[in-house]
Amino acid sequence: MIPKPMMLGAVLALTAAPLVWSQTAAVATHAADAVLGIAADGSPGIDSRRWPQTAAPIPRNPSIEASVADLLARMTLAEKVGQIIQADLGSVTPEDVRQYHLGAILNSAETGPDGNIRAEPAAWLALADRFWQASTDTSEGRAGVPLLWGTDAVHGHNNVLGATIFPHNIGLGAAGDPELVARVAHATAREIRVTGLDWTFAPTVAVVRNDRWGRTYEGYAESPALVARYAESFITGLQGRPGQPDFLRGEHVFGTAKHFIGDGGTADGIDQGNNLADETELRDLHGPGYVAAIGAGVQFVMASFSSWHGQRLHGHQALLTDVLRKRMGFDGVVIGDWIGHAHVPGCTPERCAQAINAGLDLFMAAGHWRALHANTMADVSAGRISMARLDEAVARMLRVKLRAGLFEAGLPSQRPVAGEWTMLGGAEHRALAREAVRRSLVLLKNRQALPVAPGARVLVTGPGADNIGMQAGGWSMNWQGTDTSNADFPAGTSIVDGLREAVQASGGTLVHHPTLPAQLPAADVAVVVYGETPYAEFKGDRADVDFKPTEPLATLRRLQAAGIKTVSVFLSGRPLWVEPELAASDAFVAAWLPGTAGRGIADVLVAGADGRPRHDFVGRLSFSWPAAAEQAQVNVGDGDYNPAFAFGFGLSYR
Repeated sequence: MIPKPMMLGAVLALTAAPLVWSQTAAVATHAADAVLGIAADGSPGIDSRRWPQTAAPIPRNPSIEASVADLLARMTLAEKVGQIIQADLGSVTPEDVRQYHLGAILNSAETGPDGNIRAEPAAWLALADRFWQASTDTSEGRAGVPLLWGTDAVHGHNNVLGATIFPHNIGLGAAGDPELVARVAHATAREIRVTGLDWTFAPTVAVVRNDRWGRTYEGYAESPALVARYAESFITGLQGRPGQPDFLRGEHVFGTAKHFIGDGGTADGIDQGNNLADETELRDLHGPGYVAAIGAGVQFVMASFSSWHGQRLHGHQALLTDVLRKRMGFDGVVIGDWIGHAHVPGCTPERCAQAINAGLDLFMAAGHWRALHANTMADVSAGRISMARLDEAVARMLRVKLRAGLFEAGLPSQRPVAGEWTMLGGAEHRALAREAVRRSLVLLKNRQALPVAPGARVLVTGPGADNIGMQAGGWSMNWQGTDTSNADFPAGTSIVDGLREAVQASGGTLVHHPTLPAQLPAADVAVVVYGETPYAEFKGDRADVDFKPTEPLATLRRLQAAGIKTVSVFLSGRPLWVEPELAASDAFVAAWLPGTAGRGIADVLVAGADGRPRHDFVGRLSFSWPAAAEQAQVNVGDGDYNPAFAFGFGLSYR
């Protein structure tokens, strides 16, 4: 029996979590806002005057502006074009950086030092030094502008062996605690700095409207207000506070607000798809995270792969320039997504003047960077990109580098915390990840099955029980998070190992069977760990929100038939329709994608030796839970809102 959904008013205060959750109506608008303008090509127009007017919190520094002007005056065309191109690690060498004056590189989730995604952390730092030395070479009149190295550290420094992997954003959203999120971001920044990198492509500030989307777990909530709170906290944790001496320095790195704008609202939840919202909804549902990020001093905003009413965001001048830059006051760099410029009409991976003219400042060119460099130089020479527009984009790159003190920072290996390997996946960060896991858990059902009592005989089963890769999800060691083993996460603990420690400490016994044996062992309670297998963008899109695998349900029913209490620990990157599994469970825990700290699950599920819960359930749903397999769009505030579990729902032991 599924509990009735919690009724929500305009504001719901949840005492179990420190954040006052709010789901307000869209920002009050003038009646005229409901009317879309029409562009010359027949597509909806944008009136930037309707958007929030904000200002970046970092005033222009005369000394920095003088340095920008001096560098621009000395740079050749080739050097300038190099600054607006980011190459992928799998296609670029330090010598290439020196020759082409590239402004940035990135490691995709499929590349690492010497092509090895499982390279030892020291190899990352050594390579960072080599790239730095190449970029800062001033021989033969070179300007010697230091490059930036960006990475997809979206839930910890998740591409590096041994790093701490935190819960994905959907779990952090359920924790309802912006201060916790700021600490997670700072820990991530510290681990990035250990390996000599400068920058992460995080946070995602999408407001997800359709849970079929394969990136749902990268969103914090269906509430724009909650997303905005988290955007500010995460950016501050990564970068520090503007005006403070350690802003973008020391243990801090560059963050990136992504993906501008509306990627969480595409039709049918299709990744890289088409957002058909009107301008008011685009602004009020999908815009607040960017307003908050700009207010926190974010230095990079990533353009979305997706479209708005058929027009690709990488080529949308009204949104990238008129809204983001001029109206919202963004003063940093607009970066493209992975070869995203190629989707703009008339463009290819190797040429796209249209994106630069629309407001893009930095191509994420991946392996097409050589031809793109040559063709962009040709476009400037022919006037297809004006020198003024090129200088504007280059100046933005130079400005953020100067703000971060990169010209005097020296080798990556000589900077604060670089090479402090005990910090990478270290005890302090593992403890923080464990805290984040236990605060993210949402108890959807409990029929006197939890907490597991001291002295209990516990059976643990299911495909996720001893599978750190499954509990970490996508963007873990590689893009989709697939084909990993527990050995790939040396700082991690599986869920069953965490349960074993806690059960034995309370005087109980635990047996683990990945699948149930023919003869069931004697047990008082069975913990079944199951859910979605890893996926990431594009490949994670679904046709519906029905949890389809049949084996977990059969396992639960067999255990119940034997008179054993059943506890479902459900691993997922989104809410899914699981009514049969709920009915076959005495307790049901939405554990999301908790990362490497499996002990955090046991902290809440298993009582101490005194029989009292060691930690209570404080997580609350930041995404409404569907009442039917086809109910992929169920968002608080909708006129037909009828979820199985409402936004803000969550049981506790008290």
